Amino acid sequence: MSKIFRIASAQLTPVFLDKERTIEKACNAILEAGEKEAKLIVFPEAFISGYPDWVWLIPNSKGAELNELYVKLVDNAISVPDDSTKKLCHAARQAGISVVMGMHERNSETSGTSLFNSLLFINQEGVITGKHRKLIPTGGERLIWAQGDGSTFHSYDTTAGKVAGLICWENYMPLARNAVYETGAQILAAPTWDKSPNWLQSMQHIAREGGLFVISTCMALRMDDIPKEYNFKTLYPEGREWVNTGNSCIIDPKGQIIAGPLEAEEGILYAEIDLNTITEAKRMFDVVGHYSRPDVFNFSIKPTK
Repeated sequence: MSKIFRIASAQLTPVFLDKERTIEKACNAILEAGEKEAKLIVFPEAFISGYPDWVWLIPNSKGAELNELYVKLVDNAISVPDDSTKKLCHAARQAGISVVMGMHERNSETSGTSLFNSLLFINQEGVITGKHRKLIPTGGERLIWAQGDGSTFHSYDTTAGKVAGLICWENYMPLARNAVYETGAQILAAPTWDKSPNWLQSMQHIAREGGLFVISTCMALRMDDIPKEYNFKTLYPEGREWVNTGNSCIIDPKGQIIAGPLEAEEGILYAEIDLNTITEAKRMFDVVGHYSRPDVFNFSIKPTK
């Protein structure tokens, strides 16, 4: 059987805080990637329905302004499952492609009014196979997102290989990475808001460390993509064109960038991958195989109560 597949990184712009139109854009991208014979497509962090960049701009003392934005954010978040996930699943099934979608997720198991920064995993048959909630939001993000737990560390079988996900700076957590490696992941989905050179260097290291393919997908967002009704736009430096330029890329298990980085534009990156490259990389270094030394180290994830 062939071990060569095409995978995709969707550096796209959501319709800011508009769930319905963002879902429509996502479905069109899924169908496009399917037509180009990709077996897997990864969307940016919080693609549905936009990264809340105001957390870095508005102080917490501005409660009325933050309340208004939070209500809008929750109204445009996802419950799993809901009508939005049904549309995504239908598009995945129609395109015959697996999807990793970054989203704001309501805590629908209880109040429905707190949010998680989550990844939704959908297989090529249009079935939701799982989700992952970011363990720890960074800095100002803690005013928006609740903390996930270890119950969502899984890899999911797709026609492109076993896929797992870590979100943005969660990828900097060595034990979280090890948890993913131990699931047998062959592809790491790494949706992010970080476009920096340091981030790209870390992604190359993680690809080598884990002996896997990494799909780093960042949102491309212009100032003009944020509607004028949102007053926090005035807090950016005058003349700024891009809120985030993206720099998405795809990296092989030897740490080589094989697609991208894509900067300051929307687009879908594609790369041909050969799963045999994983075996080649792990001949010398298999972090959870012959290099794991269970006689010296003990690793476990605490069970969720």
